[in-house]
Amino acid sequence: MRTEEEPRGHGPVRFGPPFPGDGLPVLPELSAVLAAAAGRGGEEPVGGAPALLDAAHGYGDRRGLPPGPVAAAPGAGALLLALTAALGGDVIVPRPCAAWWEPYARLLGRPVFHVPTPAESGGVPDPYALLETVRRVRAEGGAPRLLVLSVADDPTGTVAPPEPLRETVEAAAAEGLHLVSDETWRDTVHDPHATVLLSPAEMLPERVTVVTDLAGALLPPGWPAAVARFPPSAAGSGLHARVLDVLTALKARIAAPVAVAAGYALAEPEPVTTRRAATVRLHARVAAAAHAAVVAAGATARPPQAGRHLYADLGPLRDALAARGVDDAQDLEDHLTARLGMPAPGGHRFGDDLQALRVRLSTGPLVAGGADGGTRAGAESLAAPDPLRVPHLRRALTALSTVFDELRDARRGEPPR
Repeated sequence: MRTEEEPRGHGPVRFGPPFPGDGLPVLPELSAVLAAAAGRGGEEPVGGAPALLDAAHGYGDRRGLPPGPVAAAPGAGALLLALTAALGGDVIVPRPCAAWWEPYARLLGRPVFHVPTPAESGGVPDPYALLETVRRVRAEGGAPRLLVLSVADDPTGTVAPPEPLRETVEAAAAEGLHLVSDETWRDTVHDPHATVLLSPAEMLPERVTVVTDLAGALLPPGWPAAVARFPPSAAGSGLHARVLDVLTALKARIAAPVAVAAGYALAEPEPVTTRRAATVRLHARVAAAAHAAVVAAGATARPPQAGRHLYADLGPLRDALAARGVDDAQDLEDHLTARLGMPAPGGHRFGDDLQALRVRLSTGPLVAGGADGGTRAGAESLAAPDPLRVPHLRRALTALSTVFDELRDARRGEPPR
């Protein structure tokens, strides 16, 4: 069995799971905007040009975010790296958390401390465990200053309820932490009528910076653009200025054509909102079907509420997996990636225990007909009245069910089907 120090050649910084794409062709209107700007060979100013920042302000205003300074960068990673550098100190994250959060702190030599999440959702640390961790770290000579969290979570696909979120935000404030709220997936809530999503910035505007990667709901992952909205205060303006300094040192500027497309998407014209709503409906259906297949086999998983992924715990199937040589999360990743024909990153990629048999499953490859599927298959899924009846998607879900049913049957001692 491998140890955490021997992850089969995949270092914690050099390897990261792919961003959960939607498996769909680029929105034609968005492609047209980018094509029209393709003759612009330059870059945006550091932090974004006025047109892009105005669009970002409008996007945040429509969501009730406090009216603080805004900055743009080529991806949320550049913003988180700049924020971590500007704030200093140790970093606290939930367990599990988005795979891209921790490497930026590690690159800066900052200690990272994981705090468990409550049973009902991921993305936001349990408030009592947060207080205990902060006080323990300080007692040991550490200096925790930054808490990164997410109300619409990757990897678990859940949405933190407002009241537990408020308790965590208040606990963080009491300990003087600055919060970075990753709201990349906030526009992908599967059932907005049944799920209440509040930003920590609405609860504690003076201590929260909101970061949104536009690849979550507005742009393809290959067009890197993200925005950050800082607290509406002198301290927020100072943090904004320090972040711009770091982005300048990194030369983290958005390519001009991508910035034009990002501004168009952030303005949320009708083609963008219509496609987004249809995409969310499609992935909600597929995620629910995948969740049902996983749970029917005896694994456990919180019902997905947002995004394009779910997080499964195959601990109840440990004996069946051990018979296949699967003893830890890296083994599980290798096994399911090979069997499903699509990326299935293990929970250790998200800060979970290597020995825990947890995995993130994404709906994008299912929609696209597999990891190597084309956009034509995704377009067919999007246009179908009942996407679960589309042949390639039905086959993909059947294959998923078969893999998990084999593990269930093995646990029961039944012969393979």
